Amino acid sequence: GEVYYRISEKSAVHGFPAGLCTSLGIGGHITGGAYGSMMRKYGLGVDNVVDARIVDANGKTLDRKAMGEELFWAIRGGGGGSFGVILWWKIKLVPVPQTVTVFTVTKSLEQGGNKLLHRWQQVAPNINENLFIRVIIQPGNSTVPGQRTVTTSYNALFLGEANKLLRVMKHSFPELGLTGKDCLETSWIKSVLYIAGYPNGTPPEILLQGKPTSKAYFKAKSDFVRQVIPENSLNSLWKNFLQEEGPFMIWNPYGGKMSKIAESATPFPHRKGTLYKIQYLTGWIDGEKNLAKHMRWMRKFYAFMTPYASKYPRENYVNYRDLDIGMNKKNSTSFSLASSWGYRYFKGNFNRLVKVKTEVDPSNFFRHEQSIPPMPIDK
Repeated sequence: GEVYYRISEKSAVHGFPAGLCTSLGIGGHITGGAYGSMMRKYGLGVDNVVDARIVDANGKTLDRKAMGEELFWAIRGGGGGSFGVILWWKIKLVPVPQTVTVFTVTKSLEQGGNKLLHRWQQVAPNINENLFIRVIIQPGNSTVPGQRTVTTSYNALFLGEANKLLRVMKHSFPELGLTGKDCLETSWIKSVLYIAGYPNGTPPEILLQGKPTSKAYFKAKSDFVRQVIPENSLNSLWKNFLQEEGPFMIWNPYGGKMSKIAESATPFPHRKGTLYKIQYLTGWIDGEKNLAKHMRWMRKFYAFMTPYASKYPRENYVNYRDLDIGMNKKNSTSFSLASSWGYRYFKGNFNRLVKVKTEVDPSNFFRHEQSIPPMPIDK
C-alpha cells in the first residue's frame, strides 16, 4: 500500500503490479512471487524488479552486481528468509491509464452461479490482458428460508474506460450480463482501494497505515488449476464447502503475460498452462474453542479438491505458507525433507535454489520451518 501511495503522489499514469492485500510489506511480497490485479498485463512484482540490496550470511551488503545473477534470481520469488536480509528493492514502474474501471457482480447458485463459474474458467485466463476478473466465493442466504447457498462475486479491474470494457465483455463474456451501471470509472490508486475491499470514498492515505485494520486468525491453502472443473462437479464441491461455518475461496485468473514468461525466469514457476489459482480460507476469532474443527475442515476440503488440482507435483503458492506439506526440524534443513514442499512451491526451480543456497549460505544461517536447504557437506 505504501509503495502504491508513493507512486500515485508522483504520477497518475504509473503503477506497480504488486498485491491485493495493501497492508502487506513489499519486501515479503516480492520475495514470495506475490501477485495482483495487473498480473495478466505486466506479470508479477518479481518480474518488474531491476536491483536489490541484501545482507548475506557473512554480513556483507551486496547489490545486484556484487551478489551475482544467481542470487539475484533466487531472491525474486524463492520465498523469504533463506538467503539474507533484503534492505531495498529497485522496481520498474509500469504505465497505467488515467481512467481505469472496476466492477463487482454477484450471482448465487439460484441465479445460475454454476453455469457462470464454469464459463468463467474458460474465459478469464484467455480474455483481453487488460482485464482481471477474480471470483470471490462464500456462503450466502438462500431464497429458501433457513437454507444456505453459495455466492460468486466477479470482482474486476480493467485498465481502460468503461465503454471499452463493455465491448470486451459483450464479445468475450456476455453471460455475466455486465451493464454500464455495474461499472465504476476511477483512478488506478482508487482501484487499489476498491479491490482491497475498502468502502467507496476511503482516502488513499489509509494505505500508509501499513497494518491490517482487524485481527483475524485463519488457515489458508492454495491450488493451481490446469483443467476446467466440470459443471456437474460443482454441486458436490458446494456440499463440502458449506460444511464449514465461514469458508471462503478466491479464484484468481492467469493467462496473458503470465503465460509468456518462462517457468525458469524466476523461482516462481506457476506460469503457462495455469488457468487460475485457488486460495482456500477459513477464519476464527481469538479464543474460539473450535480451532481444531476449522483445521479439520480445511484439510478435508483440500483433500476433496485433489482431482481438480495440478498434479506431479500438486503445486502450492509459497506466500501462503502451508506447514501441512512438511517442515524443517528445529536446526536442520534436510534436502529430502525439504523436497516435500520445495517441488510444490518451486517445481524444477527448487534444485537451482538449493544450489544457490549451498553457495551463499552453506552453514544454513538463514533458516525457518520451510527454508531452502543447502546440500549436505561431505565429511
